Amino acid sequence: MSSLSVAQKVTRVLVAGGSYAGLSVTLNLLDLCNGLSPRFSGTNTPADRSQQTPVEVTIVDERDGFYHLIGTPLAYVSKEYAEKAWIRFQDIPALQIPSVKVLRASITQLNCEEKFATVKAIDTKQNYKIPYDYFVAASGLRRTKPSAPVALTKKEYLKDVLEHIQLVESGKHGVVVIGAGAVGIEIATEVKMIYPHLKVTLIHSRQRILSSEDLPDEFKDVALNLVHEAGVETILGARVKDTIKKTDSNSTLYEVVLSDDRRIQADFVINAISKFHPTATYLPSTAVDEEGYIKIKSSTEFHGDTPNATFHYAAGDIVRWSGIKRCGAAMHQGLHTAVNIHQRILAARTGITPRFKELDSNVPPMMALAVGKKAVSYSPQAGTKSGEDVLKACFGDDLGFTICWNYLRLGEAPYKVHKPYEYGAGKRDKLTELPLLFIFDLFTTTGKNLYSFNVL
Repeated sequence: MSSLSVAQKVTRVLVAGGSYAGLSVTLNLLDLCNGLSPRFSGTNTPADRSQQTPVEVTIVDERDGFYHLIGTPLAYVSKEYAEKAWIRFQDIPALQIPSVKVLRASITQLNCEEKFATVKAIDTKQNYKIPYDYFVAASGLRRTKPSAPVALTKKEYLKDVLEHIQLVESGKHGVVVIGAGAVGIEIATEVKMIYPHLKVTLIHSRQRILSSEDLPDEFKDVALNLVHEAGVETILGARVKDTIKKTDSNSTLYEVVLSDDRRIQADFVINAISKFHPTATYLPSTAVDEEGYIKIKSSTEFHGDTPNATFHYAAGDIVRWSGIKRCGAAMHQGLHTAVNIHQRILAARTGITPRFKELDSNVPPMMALAVGKKAVSYSPQAGTKSGEDVLKACFGDDLGFTICWNYLRLGEAPYKVHKPYEYGAGKRDKLTELPLLFIFDLFTTTGKNLYSFNVL
């Protein structure tokens, strides 16, 4: 084989999951393979031919689109927002490029030694094999409603949302939300904000909300104050023993029985106690820990126990890594993965010494929580902050949808595949007007990664 044919060989990258981490890997890798700076760097440099290399990315996802998971509490009380929060892959401009293919399928098995995946098509149920050169596991966690929709298509999801909204709207005795973790808090306060006439009660078995999170008490206390400020009533230190459904010819009423024998009536009960598990069942046992999370190195490569580990990567909620699982962390890990795969491709083709990006090994807990019309945030550097300005900075006015959309640059028309491309100065300059700039500014002015700041 000639050196020319070797140089022109297309590298096949298979990405499991089309959410924050999967899209981050895909789009940053396409930038790099087109000789551009990765989109998360915030820089605007001309295309570098020496960095260009042909690549084809196949995204495998059970859903028919990207769903903005952070927006779930609002999506299930606002039909208008629900429509916005789920974008079909075919409607995302950044993915409309010949070198990207999206398959609606589930991966049933990964053969790391021979480097092929067995997948099952969602529509036809047909099984087939996909060979790859590099694999990225970014399929996240399987969550239950109301933490995330269980629907796999936008049509099914919107139908489910509408049914949920109708149940909330029909209430006369109010709504009870069980579980004051992050999901429960945001659901309760979003319901109260959209339907201020409804009585909303948040019940938590512990004396302090957010009890499962390794965060300062000050953060939890401020969050509780904001919950009350939003008009949500709370019952703490009482466990729900039973939920009794009472139906007559005209309506349905629920009676929530607590461990202290109190009884609360409601027209609708939302169980927000999070249940989730990793989706890495398709991987060999050597790749995961006892809980099913993928064991990775700081380069996001699989742990060395797995065959061909240097060709297998993972990013996002599916990995075993320090820190609270957040979409900002998932996208950050996706960037590292894209850079490191690109470096390995160049090293194999040109003999360069690869320069890998390494994740911080000790990511401290941090969180931003939307609580009605305000938000509370915590990071070790900034401490606890709250207010309307925190909501605007961390979530914008749509629970972070626009920030994530613009940060990933999902709305931009794609460049020509494998050809040099320079973004026009005017086009890139427009980005400076968008909320994502505060992320870029923190990165470019300090050189610190996204874990160092309380964003998303």
